[in-house]
Amino acid sequence: MTTIELKKQLINRIAEIDDESFLQAIKTILDSKTQSQVLTLTDTQRQEIFESKKHIEQGLFIEQDDLDEKFNQWKRSK
Repeated sequence: MTTIELKKQLINRIAEIDDESFLQAIKTILDSKTQSQVLTLTDTQRQEIFESKKHIEQGLFIEQDDLDEKFNQWKRSK
């Protein structure tokens, strides 16, 4: 079963439930999952992300494949 199929099945089953306390319990579970996925950043972390974005816009970065190749060259030369 795919994630989409599972979501559809759960939506259909929840739509059939009339027990308010049970629905509230499901909502509590879903709310706790959503809250745990919220990322809180410090001002310093926000500033570092902002600076990183500026570097990317300026082309001041290296692609992972290029970095891997440079590392492998360095490793072979040792």
